[in-house]
Amino acid sequence: MARSTVERYHAAAIQTSFANPKTRDEIPSRVARMIAMAEQTVAGYAPFFDVRLVAFPEFAHAAPVYFTVDELLEHLAVEIPNDHTDAYARFAKKTGCFVQTGTFIERDVRYPGAVFNTTCLIGPDGIMAKYRKVNPWIPWEVHASPHDIPDYTDELFPVADTEIGKIGCAICYDWLFPESIRQLAFNGAEVLVRISAYMDPWGASAPMDWWTTINRARAIENTAFVLACNQGASFEGYPPFSWPGGSMGIDFDGRILAQADAGAGEKVVVFPIDLAALRDARERRRGHDMRAHYRAEAHPYATTPRLARAGTGAIDIAMNDLRTAAAKRTLYEGA
Repeated sequence: MARSTVERYHAAAIQTSFANPKTRDEIPSRVARMIAMAEQTVAGYAPFFDVRLVAFPEFAHAAPVYFTVDELLEHLAVEIPNDHTDAYARFAKKTGCFVQTGTFIERDVRYPGAVFNTTCLIGPDGIMAKYRKVNPWIPWEVHASPHDIPDYTDELFPVADTEIGKIGCAICYDWLFPESIRQLAFNGAEVLVRISAYMDPWGASAPMDWWTTINRARAIENTAFVLACNQGASFEGYPPFSWPGGSMGIDFDGRILAQADAGAGEKVVVFPIDLAALRDARERRRGHDMRAHYRAEAHPYATTPRLARAGTGAIDIAMNDLRTAAAKRTLYEGA
């Protein structure tokens, strides 16, 4: 196993609270604000510890506020890399900090007619990994999953091997699929980053509190640190939902090391990551090592297709409903 050169550092979840952008022309001001927040975080905590990893929430650059792919392509979609990722790379080079960006609505000339919900891990040398949301929030999200694309060849669950450890990221609804996060862990991830726009009532407060429950469970299941950054926008800024924040850091035993108070607004929460302790636990444990104890052959459901691929056609809400209905029929008829 490759070893990072920095085994102990702090990570920061940086919540944003922007109004919902209608065009890509509004993205630069958001990027400038996020870089300023990251610079202040790194400098402000420097007397106490080194912040080497920061994460921003889903939709920090742009949300899929239009109901059609054509509108998203016209108004919000950008290619990656772009001027914004270049700006993050300059920040990373200046500070030595790694950035898990908020999501972009991404277009790719290889897949005309599709848009993706995409985040990048950016380090001092530029983009290290690009993750496209595998599980869009159906029916409302009409961007494509890589799973929808015939002959898609890029890694669905990339893990970046960096000097601060092996980092994997998945977006919001992805985390309600244990298989997706486990795949990152089986791909080697030691730090799992969740960037989210997790709305009420499934947010960070009782009686639901899915946010905290799922984040802790995924840390435990995969013996991994979790850096989880949630959207902090108000209902006024991002209707039709309110966004409760509650960003958090969790250790590999599921302990909450730090958490922002629930509620909208810009907030920063920092917590320690100790890769040496994580690696010792992964190597030492004979009990509670769920990856080593996983019995793949005992779970045939994982090889049975459910939700059909969307294919190359434009995705819309009606298509998402039809695919879901078809999956439900096969699910319950086969039960």
